[in-house]
Amino acid sequence: MRPATIKNQVSSGGVIFRGNAGVTEIALIAVKGGNVWCLPKGIVDKGESPEETAVREVREETGLKGRIKDKIGDISFWYYIKGENARCRKTVHFYLMEYMGGSTKDHDAEVDDASWFPLDTALAKVSYKGDKKIVEKAKEMIQKS
Repeated sequence: MRPATIKNQVSSGGVIFRGNAGVTEIALIAVKGGNVWCLPKGIVDKGESPEETAVREVREETGLKGRIKDKIGDISFWYYIKGENARCRKTVHFYLMEYMGGSTKDHDAEVDDASWFPLDTALAKVSYKGDKKIVEKAKEMIQKS
């Protein structure tokens, strides 16, 4: 068996937030049959900046329009692409976004669901460790602003 090739992938995503009756909420998406809740993100297209990708992916996957306030940080992880026998190192840039409009009902078919959650509920609901760290950082940033 030949050794796995190594690939690098760069994605971008966001934590979009709003105030609702004095409670700060963020939007999460559900994937894998609605069993996994995570942050919206996707691959940076050729000719696109990470910021442009983050705004586009949040709009596509949540149905929401956001404006970037600040960069939250990056997460990196490895995963295996079975069909290509490749190990892939993925880096995801995350941005804090202020909600400007739209509805979670308008999410695209790539995701099973999109919904607003109070920050602490979202923290408990997020499935991936990396996403949880990003939500924790976003919470600190929102509370300081």
